[in-house]
Amino acid sequence: MKKLFGLILLLLSITVNAQVSTAPTIPTASDAITITFNAVGTGLEGYTGDVYAHTGVLTTNSTSQSDWKHVIGSWGNNATQPKLTRLGANSYELVITPNIASFYGSGSEVVTDIALVFRNSAGNAQTNPDIFIKIYANGLNIALTNPSDEAVFNVNDNVNITAESSINANLNLKVNNSTIQTATNATTISSNYTFTSPGNYTIEAVASQNSETKTDVISVFVKTPTQNESIPPNLENGVNINNNGSVTFVLQAPFKNDVFIIGDFNNWSLNAAYQMKKDNDTFWLTVNGLDADTEFAYQYFIDYSLKVADPYAKKILDPDDDPYIPNTTYPNLKAYPTGLATGNVSTFKINPTPYTWQNTTFTKPNKENLIVYEMLIRDFTENDSFIEAMTHLDYLETLGVNAIELMPISEFEGNDSWGYNPSFHGALDKAYGTQNHFKSFVDACHSRGIAVILDVVYNHAFGQSPLAQMYWDSANNKPATNNPWLNPDAKHPFNVGYDFNHESQYTKTFVKQTLKYWIEEFKVDGFRFDLSKGFTQTNNPSNVGAWSSQDNSRIAILQDYANYIWNNVSTDAYLILEHFANNSEETILANYGFMLWGNLNHSFNQNTMGFSTDADISWLSYQNRGWSNPHIVGYMESHDEERLMVRNIAYGNSNGSYNTKQLSTALDRIEAATAIFYSIPGPKMLWQFGELGYDKSINCESNINDSSCRLDRKPVAWTLGYDTNTNRMDVYNVTAKMINLKKQYPSTFNTDNFSMSVSGLLKRVNLYDNVGNLDAVVIANFNVTAQTINPNFPNTGTWYDAFTETSINVTSPTAGITLQPGEYRLYTQTASLNNSKFELSETVKVYPNPTQNTFSINKNINELHIYTTTGKLVKSFKGNFSKGFAFDISTLPQSIYVVKTNSVLETPQAFKIIKL
Repeated sequence: MKKLFGLILLLLSITVNAQVSTAPTIPTASDAITITFNAVGTGLEGYTGDVYAHTGVLTTNSTSQSDWKHVIGSWGNNATQPKLTRLGANSYELVITPNIASFYGSGSEVVTDIALVFRNSAGNAQTNPDIFIKIYANGLNIALTNPSDEAVFNVNDNVNITAESSINANLNLKVNNSTIQTATNATTISSNYTFTSPGNYTIEAVASQNSETKTDVISVFVKTPTQNESIPPNLENGVNINNNGSVTFVLQAPFKNDVFIIGDFNNWSLNAAYQMKKDNDTFWLTVNGLDADTEFAYQYFIDYSLKVADPYAKKILDPDDDPYIPNTTYPNLKAYPTGLATGNVSTFKINPTPYTWQNTTFTKPNKENLIVYEMLIRDFTENDSFIEAMTHLDYLETLGVNAIELMPISEFEGNDSWGYNPSFHGALDKAYGTQNHFKSFVDACHSRGIAVILDVVYNHAFGQSPLAQMYWDSANNKPATNNPWLNPDAKHPFNVGYDFNHESQYTKTFVKQTLKYWIEEFKVDGFRFDLSKGFTQTNNPSNVGAWSSQDNSRIAILQDYANYIWNNVSTDAYLILEHFANNSEETILANYGFMLWGNLNHSFNQNTMGFSTDADISWLSYQNRGWSNPHIVGYMESHDEERLMVRNIAYGNSNGSYNTKQLSTALDRIEAATAIFYSIPGPKMLWQFGELGYDKSINCESNINDSSCRLDRKPVAWTLGYDTNTNRMDVYNVTAKMINLKKQYPSTFNTDNFSMSVSGLLKRVNLYDNVGNLDAVVIANFNVTAQTINPNFPNTGTWYDAFTETSINVTSPTAGITLQPGEYRLYTQTASLNNSKFELSETVKVYPNPTQNTFSINKNINELHIYTTTGKLVKSFKGNFSKGFAFDISTLPQSIYVVKTNSVLETPQAFKIIKL
């Protein structure tokens, strides 16, 4: 199998024959083959060091051009991969000897092509696209050796057309089916030909011997001038579906001269009928006569040298990644046009499969009461899919979250990623499912009162992005100085990928249009902007301190994006920034309406471990920062931070028999942190499975200080049984209780009248209800010894603890309360608050889900009924079924079903299950 390269830059689409030549010209599997590589125009042009071949073969068993067989060595391993011989500047040689079977170890398999990528010794510069050398069968063959397929010429160019046969034969050269030269009993033939008019030409070489005939056919194109014409009004960049069934393509491409559309509708060939018109910096073309129910793939061919997908594509096909997406995740994925295109291609369909929204009346939760659940679909589900994530929404609804923030789901490089290596910012990544799957996910969330927020990555783009490819400095391996979107060099010190220039109008247009698309097409409720502090053109990349200083130009950029969204798309869209700039800048942004991430991971972890240094969590309070509104999205954990429990167990403090490294003790201290965390007014965020005390390191499990595993997959909590573990469910229940109290009593838990004492290991939060009379006092002891704390009760009388369901008679507001290590209390003067319990004695689970043949339920069941999503009953089970009984659904077709259960002792339950 071909090696996949996650973040390697795509460069120019160069015709293979311009890169390599072979001796013999028509190689067979039994030949020794000398391959000569010309590096001009590739990522290795001008390179003077050693060049290596990452190489394998295609055989009759290969399923696609990406399905390499018998690959030699591994990428970047210079000891195992063939080294080329340098012949001179930009010229190298590789000898396949004594034959293909011996060189590659292919045995008796029939080899159809040699597959190659040439790379430098460091493995960070290479040829692209992949190079394929056709291997011929023994006997009569013929090949055109000049010009190359898809070559481009000017009118009146005179070209020497040549062909070579493998053995002596009668040879014939044709142009547009007219013979221009013949040769008898020869192995070579040539003729000069002048292209007198623009357009497409077909060149054919024919070899005949006895009754056998072989041909080789190529197409060339003679340039036609681009027409200048004003673009029709009200069109967006990308594909526009017009009311009359036609399609108008729009591409912004300043400094470019000629652009063609190539695709399924014109056999991926240059054709004057598909040459785009030009209006200043924008190319456009309206195409008629396309079948409305066919999905078409296409690319832009720019200045006769570069083929790219549409930067505004809403779906792309990737020849390297798509073969590894399961059909259950993305059913009936359109096949990549193998042999016709290279690199990523865009697709569109005039009449896409419709989706009927079930929830059309969703109201977004208030900002100050937002409880955000940060989710990576890849690690939240066992099969990486929106559909499976939907089966856990009831769990999240019970927990009380009212917003899910999805780590990036726009098209990223590879299929296995956190998503912060974006390539197409307006396309849904197919690795998680179809567009309608995602719409179903959003719809199901809205039906449960849960908003959906997308983590979007507009600080940078990666190399597969057409925005990088269209304007690229191959000599220096970075964006060209005239790139309309990307800076040649990053303007801040922590950039990855290629840095966007947010002062460019091209970037502003790109960001606004793609944000608008996500809201209008998928009804998402807002965005979290990754690395928003990078939206600057003014800072010195080498000066970290300056980068965090107040930057008025950056503020203006962000406010411009907000104004566009709030004034033109969605008046109440959430806009959350991962900013971490100086408080003066964050104050301006917060008061403008943005919410900003508030990272309290380190300080909360000091508390849960029992260390007083850096234990102050007062920065969680918007008032402490001097903000007018509660716009800090505070969190104890995020995707970027180590899990609290990991450090608790690895480094926690102890005193005698009390040891925070002990699992149950460590989990108890997470409960205490949870009580304090949610009691401080303002929106909150938790990282997935934090409510279960997740304790698998963000880094390598064998060494939590080794960050080389940081982006690797992590175990899914469901498979670890965390949601059935009593101690972990205690954390869940405390989290659920605090969240639901915050939602049920907003005048208390979101009050603007509160005080805190949270700098040391003894913590107190006093909440004063300005509407009713539900004042609250929350206290916790994070020391490793018993401590007495002053609760600062607002008045005397009876106070009830919502957790222990005990009461105390307060005779003096400052009378101390002794708490054991890790102990916490939430006091109010309302006994009925104790009835606000959200515990789950045991989470009801259906497993495995998805499944192929059977599933079980962790409860005793009397009846079970299975329905389609449209409500049709398709199967029933009646009787007394013990916990774990295997319900057989092997006869049901692949689909999503609703399972309804009933038992004597349990409330009826309903679940969604996926049948594979």
